[in-house]
Amino acid sequence: MEALRRSVRSFKFQNQLCLRFKSSAKRNDRPVVGVMAQELTFPKPNRTSYMYASHVKFLESGGARVVPVMINQTVEEYERLFNCINGVLLPGGPVCPMSSAYARSAKIFYELAIEANKKGDYFPVWGTCLGLHMLSYLTSGEDLLIVTNTKGVLLPLTFTDDAKKSPMFRGFTDELMKELASEPLSQHAHKWSLALSTFNSNEKLKKFYKVLTTNKDGEVEFVSTMEAYDYPIYAIQWHPEKNAFEWTKPAIAHCPSAVKTTFHIAEFFVGEARKNFHRFESEEEERKALIYNYSPVYTGPVSGFEQTYYFC
Repeated sequence: MEALRRSVRSFKFQNQLCLRFKSSAKRNDRPVVGVMAQELTFPKPNRTSYMYASHVKFLESGGARVVPVMINQTVEEYERLFNCINGVLLPGGPVCPMSSAYARSAKIFYELAIEANKKGDYFPVWGTCLGLHMLSYLTSGEDLLIVTNTKGVLLPLTFTDDAKKSPMFRGFTDELMKELASEPLSQHAHKWSLALSTFNSNEKLKKFYKVLTTNKDGEVEFVSTMEAYDYPIYAIQWHPEKNAFEWTKPAIAHCPSAVKTTFHIAEFFVGEARKNFHRFESEEEERKALIYNYSPVYTGPVSGFEQTYYFC
């Protein structure tokens, strides 16, 4: 009898989804985005991995729901989840982009995304901070980043000509673009950067990505925003999600223009996820996967992040 009830619920769920998708034509109005968890440097019982709540809030502010992508899953489990979600975000953090559990799961999802997009299955990928490091490594096969003086600084963005044509900044007003270019509104919290000269001398990166913005630490000009030519893959070195949702560090801009940037970027990437039509097989499966099953911990007094999700 319970199996029959589940079958009926699944049938109703699929019909509801079909009606929603039909009503919005080529747009998915119930997008679900995966966010990569990463291992803790010093794990504790029932706390072996984590993600910052600001990434969750960032995506939710753009109209998406979030599913945590747990570390150390099988390839088959990752493939199953990939076919249920509509995009993936690779967040920042301190782990190694070559040998960590985070790196392993990111590599699997990157390869699945490339394969899917080649087949016409639009699947967006976003990398922030470490996510840019990760994507540059996965594309080039080399760890090309160098040390820069960019740990906790606010900088204006230097836009390239390609930025003017990029859909990422299409929703920005001229006034907001001018403010981002002239005022220190982009928060940088990274030790490692992809030098523009390194990017320009690496054929794999040059063929795959176009540079949208750069920054300087006083000496080195580095790539701070890039997007792929042929795939919906985007990477930024700065942290738009912090403007609206993080308050513990002084080098975070909270002015109206900075907060608008948070929501414009979130809306853009969630808009990309709306172009994907993967879905869970049942409402019950979807509910069990969502971040709502976990409670964030207030970590503001002991870290640079107000809230953190911890996972077993």
